[in-house]
Amino acid sequence: MAQPNIVLIVCDQLRGDCLGAAGHPDVKTPYLDTLAAEGTLFEHAYSACPSCIPARAGLLTGRAPSSHGRVGYQDGVDWSYNHYLAEELGSAGYQTACVGKMHVHPPRLACGYQTLRLHDGYIGHYRHADTPYWHHQAVSDDYMRDMRDRLGASFDVNGSGVENNSWITHPWIYEERYHPTNWVVDESIRFLETRDRTRPFFLTASFVRPHPPFDAPQSYYDLYPGRDLRQPASGDWDDTEATERDGMVLDSVHGCRDVELRHQAMAGYYACITHIDHQVGRLITALENDGTYGNTVVVFTADHGEMLFDHSLFRKVLPYEGSAHIPLIVRVGKQLRAAHGAGPDCVGQRSQSVVELMDVMPTLLELAGASVPDTVDGSSLAGEVLGGPAIERAYVHGEHARDVEQSNHYIVTPHDKYIWFSQTGREQYFDLAVDPREEHDAIADPVYADRVAELRAALVAELAGREEGFVCDGRLVPGRPLTNMLEHSA
Repeated sequence: MAQPNIVLIVCDQLRGDCLGAAGHPDVKTPYLDTLAAEGTLFEHAYSACPSCIPARAGLLTGRAPSSHGRVGYQDGVDWSYNHYLAEELGSAGYQTACVGKMHVHPPRLACGYQTLRLHDGYIGHYRHADTPYWHHQAVSDDYMRDMRDRLGASFDVNGSGVENNSWITHPWIYEERYHPTNWVVDESIRFLETRDRTRPFFLTASFVRPHPPFDAPQSYYDLYPGRDLRQPASGDWDDTEATERDGMVLDSVHGCRDVELRHQAMAGYYACITHIDHQVGRLITALENDGTYGNTVVVFTADHGEMLFDHSLFRKVLPYEGSAHIPLIVRVGKQLRAAHGAGPDCVGQRSQSVVELMDVMPTLLELAGASVPDTVDGSSLAGEVLGGPAIERAYVHGEHARDVEQSNHYIVTPHDKYIWFSQTGREQYFDLAVDPREEHDAIADPVYADRVAELRAALVAELAGREEGFVCDGRLVPGRPLTNMLEHSA
């Protein structure tokens, strides 16, 4: 049986609920909905460390945060891992290419990709005046170089004045075809046209959006501002006073206190998603025209989500659904399904398995007929996407080191979630089966006491022996010194 082609599509900061297929009442994503209708939508997919760098470490290595060592966000730390996904596929005979965002260090590190066309978006760490020449985005970023060749030396990714972590929104000020979302697909199609046709291909198309800036082209930007959009989730535990206090700071984790600006930000975020969706449609059409779509595995996912003012919060790193819940779609082409003897039941599946980014690597390696390294912590989902049994996993453990307020650990199952804030000791519990938007914190409800104790015990088991000292005598210990990088990975 011939090895399948593989296309991995990754977005930055795309919430798991922001697809039509996921039931969102406002966001329009017809091409992604089609992928879901023709494949498997994993309804309980999570990012175990929901910010860009640690999430991508998990995706590209198949490891949990405790294994790859990045338990928080930290720029400028070298990546040095054995057994990257692209490296393993290359060893299995694949031609490998990545177009778009990597967010690794040093910035041109290939992580096993044989071809790299890089665009990381605006990352301040690589734009400082004292940045080494070859690290600087003006030098290392292929999109930046291309646009300065086309639009002049003054071009910059933040030319519209929209800050790259803020809720400010403004339409793209250049022609639509110059938008980085379009560029990723242009370069991806160019790879497909010029690839080595004696080998299968593994292409990663990695979009910076819908991570801010919320700057979709005008035609997409115009789709949402005039609509009555669903209001952000609110609950009995929200800190609205923090939003009133900090909500004039454009990138505050407590969001924005101006109702009109919040609406504009939501509209801008949704516009970026629909723009991505249509560009994914271009990529799928290119695969169809090339005659390879039927023998191609397409995976669509994101590194983490975006709170988008749910519970008076903004940005990521938090354990709540807006931040940690991500989309995951796996579509197996018709020819490949037939070769595996998969029946019609594997089309349009909605999986209830609780899964994580580390599962992508073993899934793709198994579908490619390649061996899975023993460094991988994830589990292959290949059996389920081909109509077989689901993986047996009770929960996903997630975490993110940040600061006193935000540093957290969580245990999530297909139907509930336990949260522990590691610096303050605060606990929360949500019965997601009846409260999917986390509007009622049931931690003090005696009805759930046994269940909370069970999930707390699971977290104790996960953290026992960790270098931070989170567990002592079988109990969680708050206030331990924080690190973004575990010692074994430093």
